[in-house]
Formats: sequence, C-alpha cells, structure tokens
Amino acid sequence: MEKENRKKIVNRLKRIEGQIRGLERLVENGAPCLDILTQVSAVTAAVKKAGAEVIRISLEQCLAEASTKKQMDWEGKRDEFQKALSRYIDMA
Repeated sequence: MEKENRKKIVNRLKRIEGQIRGLERLVENGAPCLDILTQVSAVTAAVKKAGAEVIRISLEQCLAEASTKKQMDWEGKRDEFQKALSRYIDMA
C-alpha cells in the first residue's frame, strides 16, 4: 500500500478510535441505551467504510500489478484478494 493511502487509512482508524473512546465514556457514565446503540451503529459503519476503502485500494494495486506479472503470479494475487474479500464480506 502506498504511503498516501496508508496515511488515509490510519487517519480513518484514529477517528474510529476516538469514536470508541466516546462510546466507552457513554457506557461508563450510564448513558441511555438509545444513545449507546446509536454510537455503536456509527462505529460499525465507520469500520465497514474503512474496510471498503482498503478493498478499493487493494483492488487498484492488484489490477495495476496484473499487467506486469506472469499468469501464475496474477492468479496468486487474485486468490489472495478473493480470500481477503470473503473475510470482509463475512464480517459485514
């Protein structure tokens, strides 16, 4: 993953980390269930979006590399990407 893309993903994850700390404070302070679940939903959506961005970046890299790789190398990359995508879909 290129440095610029890594930085974007790390920034997303840091925002999610802040959301989780806020969620933790809500629970510690005995916030209403609705408020807690609303924040859980927001964190879940943010994690899914981060995962989707990682998939987008990985797909771009795989396609860019495909034109310069041998058939066997490309098939290995494809299989690796499919495995990662399956894990992500199972999580969602």
